[in-house]
Amino acid sequence: MRYQVYVIELAKRVFTENTKFRAANPQFNGVLECLYVGMTSKTPAERYKQHKTGYINRKGHKLSANIVQKYGIYLRPSLYDHINLKAMTRQEALMMEEKLALDLRRQGYAVWFN
Repeated sequence: MRYQVYVIELAKRVFTENTKFRAANPQFNGVLECLYVGMTSKTPAERYKQHKTGYINRKGHKLSANIVQKYGIYLRPSLYDHINLKAMTRQEALMMEEKLALDLRRQGYAVWFN
């Protein structure tokens, strides 16, 4: 199975309304955007739709992030398309999710990832 990473821009009010998000991003100065970084075996567009609709799988597990459901605005393909050119295993995508999130945080974005 092929996995990909994706980035969703979040409404900036997530920084003031969500204490966990704010605590995870002490470096954020409000200039750049707030982001969510994830990985998926679906297309980024399909995964974004699952987040926004509160997707629950057949086993009854919620597979959408509350933070994206509440604050997600749109996908930011310019921040991840270059990474998805190479097919990744699930483990590679998990590592890339964290690497991308931390790289974006270092650039000045406020970022949430799992």
